[in-house]
Amino acid sequence: MKLWLVRHAQPLIESGICYGQLDVAADAGATAECAQKLAAQLPAGTRVITSPLQRCEQLAHVLLGLRPDLTCTTDARLAEMDFGEWEGRAWQAISQAELQAWTSDFAHYVVGRHGESVRAFMARVGSAFDALQDQQDPGDTLWITHAGVIRAVHLLAQGVRQIERADQWPLNAPKYGQWLSLNLNP
Repeated sequence: MKLWLVRHAQPLIESGICYGQLDVAADAGATAECAQKLAAQLPAGTRVITSPLQRCEQLAHVLLGLRPDLTCTTDARLAEMDFGEWEGRAWQAISQAELQAWTSDFAHYVVGRHGESVRAFMARVGSAFDALQDQQDPGDTLWITHAGVIRAVHLLAQGVRQIERADQWPLNAPKYGQWLSLNLNP
């Protein structure tokens, strides 16, 4: 089974703003370009599962218009990490004390007072990852999602269920509108 992980197109938000679960649209032209490239690459019958955030659902909608053979469902577990009160704020406006508290207790710190901890985020994404692998002959699957989810899947695919330190978090993720694929054994 191949798991395709595609990151939504460029969101329509100022650079430097924390927007984890902030529901912002993506650039329509970049979304269409990504969908066209994906449509040409995906095998027939690929299952599409999307984050419920509109920047991902936009891509799913355009892709399904190009590829009516695909089916799509929405899964809230594929949403980006919840940054609580940090959502919509400039990263530079978040106090050094708050950022230091997060990096000092990376696994457990609840970001933005009522957001998620990395531990909770990894558990949420891990639940979706496990459900996918538990299916009988799931075939190729495409997740339309976010950089944080893709980074979490990178760890999960290596058997890493939790991390404790910020330096253990993967830095690389596909650019907006790009993807990668993983071969998973069911």
